[in-house]
Amino acid sequence: MISNWLSTALARRNIHYGWVMVAVTFLTGLISAGTVGAPGVFIVPLQKEFGWTTAEISSALSIRFILFGLMAPFAAALMNRYGLRNVTLLALLIVVSGLVASLAMTQVWQLMLLWGVVIGLGTGMTALVLGATIAARWFVARRGLVVGILTASVATGQLAFLPLLASLTDTYGWRIALGLVCVMLGVAAFAVLMIMRDRPSDVGLRPFGDEGTQPLPAPPPNNTPIMAAALGTLRDASKSSVFWILFATFFICGASTNGLVQVHLIPMCLDFGIPQVQAASLLAAMGIFDFVGTIASGWLSDRYDNRWLLFWYYGLRGLSLLLLPFSDFTLYGLSLFAMFYGLDWIATVPPTVRLTTQRFGPERANLVFGWIFAGHQLGAGVAAFGAGLSRTVLQTYLPAFFVAGALCVVAALIVLAISRSKPMAV
Repeated sequence: MISNWLSTALARRNIHYGWVMVAVTFLTGLISAGTVGAPGVFIVPLQKEFGWTTAEISSALSIRFILFGLMAPFAAALMNRYGLRNVTLLALLIVVSGLVASLAMTQVWQLMLLWGVVIGLGTGMTALVLGATIAARWFVARRGLVVGILTASVATGQLAFLPLLASLTDTYGWRIALGLVCVMLGVAAFAVLMIMRDRPSDVGLRPFGDEGTQPLPAPPPNNTPIMAAALGTLRDASKSSVFWILFATFFICGASTNGLVQVHLIPMCLDFGIPQVQAASLLAAMGIFDFVGTIASGWLSDRYDNRWLLFWYYGLRGLSLLLLPFSDFTLYGLSLFAMFYGLDWIATVPPTVRLTTQRFGPERANLVFGWIFAGHQLGAGVAAFGAGLSRTVLQTYLPAFFVAGALCVVAALIVLAISRSKPMAV
């Protein structure tokens, strides 16, 4: 098989097959991120062709984001039972099927079904859980760096593909751009089929950084029903205060990033007289700094206490949000915010994954992290609604930014309550 041949060839050059797994997963995350972000490019063309309102289109995207988060723990259970490659291939197939079917849609309910439910389920079957599983199973050393690289693929995918998709949509229409997305997903699926494997033992290796000499025990058979595995893990993990601290801080993470800045920064800038193109460029700049910051966070999390890293990440993010309203929304002030905040956008992921793996073990870390990630998306949903409510009722977004900044300071403090205790069995 290609994977065995490739593993042997790489071993001659002293390269572990785990880094090939990272490359394939990075490619999958890169293209999936483009898929998640692509509908934002198509909103105006869909309005012009079908007469759908922004609220109708946005409702489909809201369904997708909710399912994207809630699928995470169940996706981890699927991976544990049926394997990484099988679940990833199924996820890509579901997404491609939804996109291809949407080429012929004419009714708004079809948009909600395909772009909301189908694509939400498909993208949620991998999400950040896939990267966490790769890091936990294939790496003993450099886990933080691996999580940083794979998490950064989300920002890279949006940066790499959205400008291209926007150009194709303007020139040839949204269907051609959507067709390109399907082709890219097909390329990712082929790479997964040929190269991805479930565990290092599948190619005769130990995890990267594991210097042991004793044969690795075979993984226990996993015949637990998916629902029971996911909910059982939640029941067991919820007995640990560490789980609730990580869940709460990740809830705040989602509330202060995706739910607030990603959704509401541009309309808030418009309130202060900043053109939409200039405001959108701020998000693009954040994506660039996020790529650097997340990989650097992974590198740091391999070397320093992850609790203190999270303390600084949440604390500095909170200060940046609290100070943003006092920047006078000048070009200099906003550029400084984009750089400072962008470096911290999802830098919290590598330390959170490492703490989860350390406390709950590599085999069930993805299940536990799946529930923690669900908290992230719930926080994003609450903030998206709350900030919109603030703008509607109070005619300003500023209270939402102040609240988010204060919550980040709270997160910085409570994360230090995690003790240096031994790993917990769940």
